[in-house]
Amino acid sequence: MKPHTSLILRMAYPGLLMCVAITSALADDGHRSSYYKNGELHVNVLGTSDDKPITTGHWDFKPSWSKTGDMLVFFRRLKNDPDVGKWITAMCIINADGTGFHQLSDGTYTDFNPTWTRDGKNTPVWNRKNPATGGYYIMASKVGGKPGEEVALTDKSYGSWVHSAVSDGRLLVASTPPKTGRGYFLMTANPGGQPNFERIECELAEKGILDRVSVSPSETRICFEYQPGFKYDMVGRTLYVADFDVQKRTITNAKPFANEEAKKVWFAYPRWTKDESAIVYHAGGKLFLYTLTDGSTKQVSTDDKADYRYPHGEATPN
Repeated sequence: MKPHTSLILRMAYPGLLMCVAITSALADDGHRSSYYKNGELHVNVLGTSDDKPITTGHWDFKPSWSKTGDMLVFFRRLKNDPDVGKWITAMCIINADGTGFHQLSDGTYTDFNPTWTRDGKNTPVWNRKNPATGGYYIMASKVGGKPGEEVALTDKSYGSWVHSAVSDGRLLVASTPPKTGRGYFLMTANPGGQPNFERIECELAEKGILDRVSVSPSETRICFEYQPGFKYDMVGRTLYVADFDVQKRTITNAKPFANEEAKKVWFAYPRWTKDESAIVYHAGGKLFLYTLTDGSTKQVSTDDKADYRYPHGEATPN
């Protein structure tokens, strides 16, 4: 392992140059991850030089690795727009070795941020924009599914966003169901009928936004982005890790581990490693690994001229 070095992370943001001191080491820790690099998807051991991408020639975003460890679900941008909410995308699946590509949606919707169920069925789920309201609802398909075969899991009349899942089949969602109001829930899907929402209690959620929420493989911990207040702004968030009780549906003992100072840098997409020993995330176009046992952070992207985003640990759905 190479010795740790000091890194100054620099990022331009509306006329400002923000500098963040972070401990860095480029080393092979054996943590495999999928990630975005300059619009292409990679599968690689964190801290080693990037291998050949598994997708090329497109703009592919936000891969999530199936629990069985052999597939990635992601979305492909087909129409760009300065307003991200106006992108047109297609939901896709590819094997982790780069074979078996197939498209799940027809490329006429705004489909975002997929993940998988953890119930052994490998069901891909994602968020689709309702152009009439500007909100989102949750979709599901199947491995090998064709465009048009996807089904809605929530109603278009209220907003819902799937973040993660647990092994009993429930999905961790943010939603505003008419009978319960805004919150975070473990949702039991009921295709063709009304889903069941069970509220998750979290003190931070009463004061701000939890985003890019990811349940650990053991389902005893959780990590997420946090933003005080309810005016959506992705830049300057703090990353947290907390205890998670599936049965009691509680998030407790939340502790910040990145950007506690809320500097105006894009810290985002905290995701677990397969062995749950660390959390990988992106910040300012680079990838970093936070190790829980000693609280250390190091850089694990290797090309400082590239734009890295959306890391996702091997066989660990969001």
